[in-house]
Parts: sequence; C-alpha cells; structure tokens
Amino acid sequence: MKKNKISFETRFWAGLPEENTFKALDAFFDFAHIDYYYKQSLTEVVIYSYKKEIYQEENPSDAFVLYTVVRSFLKVCYCLQEKSKKWKVTASLRSETVFHLSSLTKEEYDNPFIVFQKAFAEKTLEEFELFLCQILELSLSPNAEDPESDLTTPYIHLIKMLDAVELIRERGVEKIRKKNPIDAATE
Repeated sequence: MKKNKISFETRFWAGLPEENTFKALDAFFDFAHIDYYYKQSLTEVVIYSYKKEIYQEENPSDAFVLYTVVRSFLKVCYCLQEKSKKWKVTASLRSETVFHLSSLTKEEYDNPFIVFQKAFAEKTLEEFELFLCQILELSLSPNAEDPESDLTTPYIHLIKMLDAVELIRERGVEKIRKKNPIDAATE
C-alpha cells in the first residue's frame, strides 16, 4: 500500500519545496529563531485575538507569513509522530537542569517525540490548522470577540512542539536498529 505524502508547503516561505521532514525542520530554523519569532509571535497573536487592537497593524502581511510558516510546521510535526517508530532522539549530554527552561515534562524532555503523539492524539492536524486560522482572524479584526472554541489547549501544544523540535534539532536523531536475534538471545 502506498502512503500518501503530506506536502509541507515550504516553498511559500523557504523558497523551495522540501519533502524530507528533517530538512524541512532545518529550513524552519533557518527562517527564524524559535524564541524570538515563533514563540513571541504566536503569543502575541493569541493575546491580540482577545483585543480590539489589530496585530501587526503597520504590516499585516507578517501575519500571513506567520500563518504559512506555522502551517508548514504543523504538517512537519504531524509527520514526526510517525517518525518516532523508526527514529529516536540522541541521548542528552547536558545536565537535567536545562529542561526546566522549556514547557516540556521530564518524560517529554527525554523523548520529544511524545509531544507530537500527545498533541495529535488530542487534536487533529485540521483542528490545529483551524486554531491557527481562528487566532489570526481574531487578531486581525478590529472587533473584540470571544472565541467560539478553546484557544489555550492548541496553543500549549504548539509551544510544546516548538520546544520538542528544538531539542530534536540540538540532540540529533538516529535510526532505531532492530536487534539482531543473536544479540537478543545473549541478553
């Protein structure tokens, strides 16, 4: 059975189509810094979705760029949950105290792939994309409206996914090797 490939649609913001999940992540990090652009921008968009003020009023096209980048990111994260079956994150050489700076639990810090599995077990890719559309629509509107759906849960998952991909990129990944039957018998 042939698997359907998801288009990450990186050509809109990275300039070239990227089909490899890990290369798409590299393009994501090359485009902007995770804390200064992605986390800050997403937080601002969520805050502005509750205000009468318009997000990026002087240049609303920034909101469209943010939308295309984060939408691609969500597609990459969706594929990363499947990668956890064949890949593992390299063990950390850093002290355990580093993980308190992120939104991840100890278990998620040890295995960042869990973040994607939890996120997409609770919300579908389409629900995350709907969340993204909704927060951008509300943040660009001059009218303050109460959102019809929960904005907090997808936002928290998205921040956790940003932290998880940063860990994956820092530590690197390695293919999970199947145990040799002879090695398994000696254990």
